Amino acid sequence: MLSNEHKTLLRQTARRSIEHGLQTGRPLEVNPAGHDDALAEYKATFVTLNKHGQLRGCIGALEPVRPLIQDVAYNAYAAAFNDTRFAPLQTDELPELDIHISVLGEPEPMQFDSEQDLLAQLRPGVDGLILEEHGRRATFLPSVWESLQDPQAFLQHLKQKAGLPADYWSDSIRAHRYQVEAF
Repeated sequence: MLSNEHKTLLRQTARRSIEHGLQTGRPLEVNPAGHDDALAEYKATFVTLNKHGQLRGCIGALEPVRPLIQDVAYNAYAAAFNDTRFAPLQTDELPELDIHISVLGEPEPMQFDSEQDLLAQLRPGVDGLILEEHGRRATFLPSVWESLQDPQAFLQHLKQKAGLPADYWSDSIRAHRYQVEAF
């Protein structure tokens, strides 16, 4: 669990990285050595940008690849400028952005023998889910449960995100669940 001070610093770092990107075209470089151990620990994060309650960008990683504070700076920049679903962020949009950070816990492999068994194990509002099949992989953060509250709809949309038909099922599908600390 991160302290309120850590969360505030991470939100500030995300905003500063976006501001830096607007000025330089690069993410903010952060030295983790100057911060508490909790911020220097390798963690996977997603940064989600919303504008007027609508998604404006979301980028992250499922595995830790850099210290937490660096990952937030990198993913905030990437969500603002590299999410291919959106045009790069413009300066006039910055004051309208809500920045949400999700720090991912370790993904836990799920054991199931059917789609119904997998659905029965899902915990709406709690679990993020990673779905893998034939080299395709997709995830939904736990926050997606807010718009897809039915487990079957959640799974169908996740399959489509992975490039699979909504009604697809195979005994070789793999799933991992994870929780996040979101703020």
